[in-house]
Amino acid sequence: MKKIVVLTGAGISAESGISTFRDSDGLWENYNVEDVATHEAYLRNPELVLNFYNERRRQLFEAKPNEGHRQLVRLEEYYDVQIVTQNIDNLHEQAGSSNVLHLHGELTKARSDRDDNLIIEIGDRDIHLGDKAPDGAQLRPHIVWFGEAVPNIEPASLMCEQADYFVVVGTSMNVYPAAGLIHYVPRQSPCYLVDPKAVAISRPITVIQEKAGTGVKKVVDELIEFAKR
Repeated sequence: MKKIVVLTGAGISAESGISTFRDSDGLWENYNVEDVATHEAYLRNPELVLNFYNERRRQLFEAKPNEGHRQLVRLEEYYDVQIVTQNIDNLHEQAGSSNVLHLHGELTKARSDRDDNLIIEIGDRDIHLGDKAPDGAQLRPHIVWFGEAVPNIEPASLMCEQADYFVVVGTSMNVYPAAGLIHYVPRQSPCYLVDPKAVAISRPITVIQEKAGTGVKKVVDELIEFAKR
């Protein structure tokens, strides 16, 4: 069974009502990104940062997967599909995707502020000051903030090296290291990009300049047709 790696960004979740990470005004849900998405911000004002992600978590549990998420699930009948997402929501999992690798963390998890590997499921629960991990340290959101290492970039790179097809959905390809994953894809492997905005890619790629809800279906239909031949 051939392998497909799909890299998704904020654009695929925007149609489910999840705010994109950074709009043109530099704000995320009326907050300066630098005030809620760095470890320095967390040290400076942990309550603000915890409350911000509590709000995002509540928002997530009111959201539902959209057609873009659902279409990707169709591929699993014909291909070995790995979703590599920059998103911290769980909409791919809600839609039914079996293999999802989160590059930037997950809203439904928390971790020890002392041990990055001590991760717990919290579902839709808030995190408050004084909430402790099993090691006694303060719980923090299981989110990769700006300036922090991206532990899952190495396994994502290995997946891309084995991709027979590579699909990019809803990302500007400007945020590294995720944007660099396309360079690991074999040169002979066809690549697709679904995004309503023009995105510069330094290799041959089939561009579908549409939103995920309609554009992903076109890619999925074509790939399924290939598999049936």
